[in-house]
Amino acid sequence: MNLDSRFHSSVDTVNKLITSLSRVIRGREDTIKLVIAALIADGHVLLEDYPGSGKTTLAKTLGRLIAGDPPDTYTTGPETPTHILPFRRIQFTPDMLPGDVLGVNVFDAKSGSFHFMHGPVFAHIVLADEINRTGPKVQAAFLECMAEKQVTIDNVTYPLDKLFLVIGTQNPLDIAGTYPLPLVQLDRFLLKIPMAYVDRRTEIQILEEHSAIMNAAETIEPVCRRSDVLNAREATQAVFVSPPLREAVVDIMQATRTDALLQFGASTRAALMLQAAMRAWALVNNRDYATEDDLKFMAPFVLLHRLRFHGGAADGRKALETLMLPCIEKLVAKAL
Repeated sequence: MNLDSRFHSSVDTVNKLITSLSRVIRGREDTIKLVIAALIADGHVLLEDYPGSGKTTLAKTLGRLIAGDPPDTYTTGPETPTHILPFRRIQFTPDMLPGDVLGVNVFDAKSGSFHFMHGPVFAHIVLADEINRTGPKVQAAFLECMAEKQVTIDNVTYPLDKLFLVIGTQNPLDIAGTYPLPLVQLDRFLLKIPMAYVDRRTEIQILEEHSAIMNAAETIEPVCRRSDVLNAREATQAVFVSPPLREAVVDIMQATRTDALLQFGASTRAALMLQAAMRAWALVNNRDYATEDDLKFMAPFVLLHRLRFHGGAADGRKALETLMLPCIEKLVAKAL
């Protein structure tokens, strides 16, 4: 498949996923597109809002939309792919142990040996529901496999699937019984997406069509295969980012490191993730090149959870936009 045909095939895959998700998740078009952008950018997503905002339904529906590939197409090492499922949900609770998430060695009395029982992380799409309700030990064990796409138990490493995507949900920190994710663990997520309340008209529509929406969520059929998403990831990496746009990304990273309102700046990894997010957002919008609008739109979702503002910054998003403005103006001036 040549580059042009792969791009058009990837756009078709993305559009199918967005259209199908929109049948179930109403009034959240940008959120749906952002989740799909993270999927094709090979990055994880953290959704934050109060209970009942549709976070879990979105993740479950996406898992059902992607079918697995034939067994002989998996490249996960010596393990057979039968333990890798299209979708798994983990409901985090305060009493969980790392083995409940990653898996554990179990003794088989008949053979007199141990065998590894795979945990729920062995899936294409993993919904980490209320990840900030479990303790730091489980958070650390789970988020480590997000970075490495592998699990190590008793010095034996088990690879996760190439598609492996985590959609984490967390309740706002003012709800009792939450354990805030440290910055180093938040850095595992490509995007942090706040899910605001839907508007009045959409909420009325949800009430009117609730039964049909729930039926669609339960009966929805896959619209693409695992291999289609992996191909879309390759196409995303080929999206063109111009040298001036790349320089603007670096200028923003540099500015975060000297701004008086910030305790510390963004890392080079943050710059790489922002570039990946820009490319994915361009493909989601049917383009094979990134623009300054992609940069302005994606930067808050990529950077805000990686930055720590001093108390003088009442609104972190506005402070970031103000910080970015000279960099964007410099970019625009180069284009003229």
